[in-house]
Amino acid sequence: MKITRRLKLPDSVRLHRYKSLPEQGPKILFFSGGSALNKISRVLKSYTHNSVHLVTPFDSGGSSAHLRNEFDMPAVGDLRSRLMALADETVLGQPEVYELFTYRFSKSVDKSLLEEEFDQLVHGMHPLILPIPDPMKSLIQTQLSVTKERIGDMFDLKGASIGNLIIAGGYLNNQQQLDPIVFLFSRLVKTLGQVKTVVDTSLHLGTHLENGNTILGQHNLTGKETQPLQSPIGKIWLNDGLDEVCETSVTLSEDRKADILDADLICFPPGSFFSSLVANLLPDGVASAVKSNPNPKIYIPNLGVDPEQLGWSLMKRVRWLANLNDSGCVHGKALDILLMDEHYDYGNLDVKELNELGVSVVKTPLISTNQNKYDEVLVNEALLSMT
Repeated sequence: MKITRRLKLPDSVRLHRYKSLPEQGPKILFFSGGSALNKISRVLKSYTHNSVHLVTPFDSGGSSAHLRNEFDMPAVGDLRSRLMALADETVLGQPEVYELFTYRFSKSVDKSLLEEEFDQLVHGMHPLILPIPDPMKSLIQTQLSVTKERIGDMFDLKGASIGNLIIAGGYLNNQQQLDPIVFLFSRLVKTLGQVKTVVDTSLHLGTHLENGNTILGQHNLTGKETQPLQSPIGKIWLNDGLDEVCETSVTLSEDRKADILDADLICFPPGSFFSSLVANLLPDGVASAVKSNPNPKIYIPNLGVDPEQLGWSLMKRVRWLANLNDSGCVHGKALDILLMDEHYDYGNLDVKELNELGVSVVKTPLISTNQNKYDEVLVNEALLSMT
């Protein structure tokens, strides 16, 4: 038996109930990476403390790249930034810990001064760590000391995130596992939701372009650290290392599978289509878990220009998500709803193909003043109203 209800956007009664008791709010699961969802997450935590964020550990650019190169570990930048977006910023939280975890070393001072500042943190004498009470202070110092002991003389601390250095220390201190330190990190900043890497494995992204070229590494796809793509992506996979093509697979763990199966709503949110969204869907078992969940699966397309989407129209992206599959061969739908702003021009929609794919289009106000950015409140109200 299938029970349906009439959709109302926004559903003021439902939203009021969630905001009154966020501890009992719905379990919305997001597949995402990058910073695109952070502002939405900051608003979401006032409605529910039960959201789950599966983020990509495959990034190979930015400050995370230094830690990955040094320790052959998963990328933790997206993990840290989402944890901080969901941190309790009220008086009930830990503002001193929050300030420390979001701090970055300067990019414009000498190496010796950065090493001296790192020493102050390790020994508990830095102005940002002094106000933190024990045992939290000692736990943080322990992770930082492990990182400091293990990094080589050539490691570049310029612009390094203290939060990333803490997570790296915890990873090294727990048999190269991220989950234990993420659990501790979450407790320290009182994260109002769950944030996990989709897998706890150090892999990279590999792509074949339609012009025959092969590109290894997320940082070579985004157009931020290298030239934008000159040809559309034709194939994407998980690669072991950055030196040569070595396609590999990794299986979704049982706890991540349970998170997907138990979600009240699954969202494919805006962000870099391949490196933030598709990357999270590559591990074996993700597609089967998504299709086995009977609750709504919603795609919110990007606004503006995403260099990774060269040659990928909205319909092509919808088709890819709707046809999501893996070795499990599970029958079910991977995508139910295409959620769009009522006025924004996303490109052509093929109504006949959408019907064949079983994808409904829901248009509602999602943009307010800036036409190239979603309004965080409107997006949250729309998603929460559909739970």
